[in-house]
Amino acid sequence: MKQNLKKMISYYKPYQGIFWADMFFAALSAGVALVIPLVVRYVTGTLIYKDRVTILHEVLLIAAGFAVLLIVDVFSRYFIGNYGHVMGAKMEYDMRAEIFDHMQKLSFSFYDDAKVGQLMSRITSDLFDITELLHHGPENIILSVLKITGAFIILVNINGYLAAAAFVILPFMFGFAFVLNKKMRRAFKVNRQKIAEINGQIEDSLSGIRVVKSFANEEIENQKFKVGNDGFLNSKRNNYKYMGAFQAGLNLFTTLIQISVILAGTVLIANDKINISDLITFLLYISVFTEPIKTLVDFTEQFQNGYTGFERFREIMEVEPDIQDTEGAVELTDVKGDISFENVSFKYQENQGTVLSNVSLTVPAGAYMALVGSSGAGKTTLCSLIPRFYDVTGGMIKIDEKDIRGLTLKSLRSHIGMVQQDVYLFAGTIYENIAYGRPEATQEEIIEAAKNANAHEFIMSFPDGYETDIGQRGIKLSGGQKQRLSIARVFLKNPEILIFDEATSALDNESERVVQESLEKLAKNRTTFVIAHRLTTIQNAEKILVLTEEGIAEAGTHEQLIAKGGIYEHLYHMH
Repeated sequence: MKQNLKKMISYYKPYQGIFWADMFFAALSAGVALVIPLVVRYVTGTLIYKDRVTILHEVLLIAAGFAVLLIVDVFSRYFIGNYGHVMGAKMEYDMRAEIFDHMQKLSFSFYDDAKVGQLMSRITSDLFDITELLHHGPENIILSVLKITGAFIILVNINGYLAAAAFVILPFMFGFAFVLNKKMRRAFKVNRQKIAEINGQIEDSLSGIRVVKSFANEEIENQKFKVGNDGFLNSKRNNYKYMGAFQAGLNLFTTLIQISVILAGTVLIANDKINISDLITFLLYISVFTEPIKTLVDFTEQFQNGYTGFERFREIMEVEPDIQDTEGAVELTDVKGDISFENVSFKYQENQGTVLSNVSLTVPAGAYMALVGSSGAGKTTLCSLIPRFYDVTGGMIKIDEKDIRGLTLKSLRSHIGMVQQDVYLFAGTIYENIAYGRPEATQEEIIEAAKNANAHEFIMSFPDGYETDIGQRGIKLSGGQKQRLSIARVFLKNPEILIFDEATSALDNESERVVQESLEKLAKNRTTFVIAHRLTTIQNAEKILVLTEEGIAEAGTHEQLIAKGGIYEHLYHMH
């Protein structure tokens, strides 16, 4: 906890000026609250016994003083409410940028197990609660401490007996708060997890809404959502049970303090130990004294929310990327495209089986290499190792005789282009999605890339052409159109190494023909790996590798493998 609090405080560093100004105005506001009961004491204990002229003269001065105090208080609260909140928003901005940047660095293995909705919860609702704490927390503490300390000093000076009657309740009050506070913290942590789970459920259901509707399974999704929603409600109930007990208990102790003062004051007045004006002033200060205690109660809830959110924030920030630049990593330049696998082995997790075992393979620059085999043989995994989406667990992969683990990730991946079966297009326009391949490209280069991908014609058939909005994940386009946009994106990137991961397997024959033509144009003079489901698309490959769970079982041209009468021949005739 100490480390987390230290890290939390570090986010104030860029905003120290506004932070201390916020604290100054919080102190001013607390000072105003402490002065007013003293004025009441003077009026009720001294001023009312003076002559009429003096009273009227001093009342004018008091009114002017009240006006000044009011202006000071209003401006102080405005500053706290405006600039203090802006400070909190800036800190939220910094944290959101930090966690988003960190998430960009995390490797595929992290996202294999993560749920997008839960990650979104950490970036949105968690961070809001953290910054509410970072903004309101210090000012609530300074306001409360100053009011409690100031009221305590004044109360003791008014009458020690009354002060003792008030403060005898406090140890019980703080003991109660401490016990409930621990229970609330545990409850808030569970609640945070439930919020993340329900966000994940919503994201999953809405992302697959077309599948839901195609199977008419809205009721099943409602039932799945109900399970998550019930869990969320139960965790909230638990929260509010402790919060209700907390607030009711604190109000009880506050009332007990007031009752204790009234009873003690009555006895003291009867024994001529204090006068009425002192008792009135004392009761006013009891209000000043107990009100910040209630603020601290609210702060406790705020702290639980914010600190629990910060713990979840740090959980993500402390996840080290599995794959990152090694010390002394160099840029990959002047790429020819020679690739070699040397006794490469791989498994996803320590407790899982080996996916690839001692694979050795040499692919010369500009070669067109096809990978075939049954599902689960490791074709996609083999290709995913080249751009280091995952790292080999044995052996090494070299590009132009350089171990890829000694290259910077950015330079390595900038020379590799991928076209996958499951095309991901971002919400936005066609132009923006093609430009993603090389954001600094000119309009002429983007149009040329689209033409090379056989996409220009269908793009221009839309009323808005390249400015056509394609919807979430390109939902307004056909499969073939989406695939050609993804190819145009890679044409624009112009990499020396290509990976086609079953890029045409989900398309109809006409779309496949057009896309295949685009792919062959793209592959010309580049080192190309093709993962093929339809074997008819790879008959012209210079070399075909047949992968099985034992590794590379067969290798050769289409004609050689057919003549061999082995696994490939069997797969070919099956298709």
